[in-house]
Amino acid sequence: MTKFKRLLLQLLLLPIFPAFDALVVPDVGEVLLLSYALNKIAPGDVLKLKLFKNDYTPVEGSIVGEFTEADTAGYAAIDLAKADWTIATDTGVTTAEQPEKTFTLTGAGSHYGYYITDEAGTGLLWAERFSDAPHNIPSGGGTEKITVKLIGE
Repeated sequence: MTKFKRLLLQLLLLPIFPAFDALVVPDVGEVLLLSYALNKIAPGDVLKLKLFKNDYTPVEGSIVGEFTEADTAGYAAIDLAKADWTIATDTGVTTAEQPEKTFTLTGAGSHYGYYITDEAGTGLLWAERFSDAPHNIPSGGGTEKITVKLIGE
């Protein structure tokens, strides 16, 4: 993992499920994030949090088209609005955190991880395969709860 990713974009998901540990900021995500940070392009008002249903492991060369977005009954991508980020510094560590997000699913489905896109859904910023993939939602439905937190050291 590059120093950029390690120091600038440590993403922690604090779900009901066991820990996530395979965060990947692909090359295209690095370009987008740096472009946003340096005001080369406007980031838009929201990022999109999405679940993917294909048995895929994100890699440095990943692009949006390699993820098959979940289509479980009741599923909808969740907006990560810029106004919802809380940013704070404590003893030299700065965190940016979104309120917990809940995917409420009304039918059966399997999910292998999540990915974050730009507002249009065409730019991939980062992705992570669940360490205990797949998460199998039963026919009666269920939820996936995720808190997105960025840590800068």
